[in-house]
Amino acid sequence: MKVINKIFNHYWSPYIAIGIAGILSALYFGITKTVWAVTGEFTRLGGHILQLFGVDISDWAYFQLIQMQGTTFSRTDGWIVWGMFIGALMMVLFSNSFKIRIPKQKRRLIQGLIGGIIAGFGARLALGCNLAAFFTGVPQFSLHSWIFMVATGIGTFIGTKIVQLKWWKGKPVLLKGNTAEILKKKHPIQPYIGGLVAILYIGIIVYLFSTGKTMLGVAAIFGAAFGILIERGQICFTSAFRDLWISGRATMTKAILLGMVISSVATLIVIIAYGLEPVTKIAAPSTFIGGLLFGLGIVLASGCETGMMYRLMEGQVHYLMVFIGNVFGATLLSYAWDHLGVYNYLVKSGKPINLITVMGPASALIITLILLALCFIIAVYWQKNYRFEVGFKKGDHNKHVH
Repeated sequence: MKVINKIFNHYWSPYIAIGIAGILSALYFGITKTVWAVTGEFTRLGGHILQLFGVDISDWAYFQLIQMQGTTFSRTDGWIVWGMFIGALMMVLFSNSFKIRIPKQKRRLIQGLIGGIIAGFGARLALGCNLAAFFTGVPQFSLHSWIFMVATGIGTFIGTKIVQLKWWKGKPVLLKGNTAEILKKKHPIQPYIGGLVAILYIGIIVYLFSTGKTMLGVAAIFGAAFGILIERGQICFTSAFRDLWISGRATMTKAILLGMVISSVATLIVIIAYGLEPVTKIAAPSTFIGGLLFGLGIVLASGCETGMMYRLMEGQVHYLMVFIGNVFGATLLSYAWDHLGVYNYLVKSGKPINLITVMGPASALIITLILLALCFIIAVYWQKNYRFEVGFKKGDHNKHVH
């Protein structure tokens, strides 16, 4: 019972959760030759919505680039996304954590939508989000991921400055009574619903395998696993950056960096063992601008794509607006790609650069690990010296709290 209690009623160490995710992402690449990603499917979803309203997108270059064939349920990327939602939902229900939450400040809904639009647009401009252009991009040894990472850091820093402004915060809404007790209220039926969801999903997976749709079945399994890990580990790339700038906390930052170290080693082993070509995206001005917009957007929205997914499954209505914003922003970029000249101005001059191609597998891994270790050291130093706010040294904190 203690083990079950720890699994379902306590959040897991982010180091363990993201470390396992790093290994699984490498295995998923080895099996499917694609990477763990979400915003590409968000974009296709936007394309399908346009088609429902009679919009002809057959000549949109971006939709041709990301391959719109079939439906979301006939693509591995689709099952990764819906599997993540379902995996996260199962764990939320098992832990009695589901509760519809509508923000008291209604402006938060609009802010979530705006942030989601900016983040979605930026992610697809950079050809990936916090996963394909960051967590799974670095282990693929694609140079564009490092550009994206730096730009995202700058974007989140700007975002933290904006969300701390009075006009953005608005007037605080005071709640009556002990809200902590309300949130602790248990709903015994939730674990049973979670069990039903799990059984139905297992049935879907069995159906996919039994009908010869093996890769879809694999994606459905991995998607649920990723969803479970991000929810139990509360993995959020927004907090990894935002916490550095606001509170100095670096726990999530260090966990994500460690996960990328593990994934980089595992991915290289897979690449060499199976003779696979690493997934490499274009490194161009669009990569930096996209990362900047993405970083800004996720802070304004209060959540990245992974954080949005499990928080939405917790019943937080705010993140429904973030999700809608993500799809809208990604779709908007798809239009701007060729119709507004984004590709010609920001992307055309770039090219895909992979460290393995440039310097060989061993050197690529060594450089990647050194850079990740350097980032880890900086995060540790930052947390030690700027623990409570930027420019506010830890040693000075006790002087102000008494």
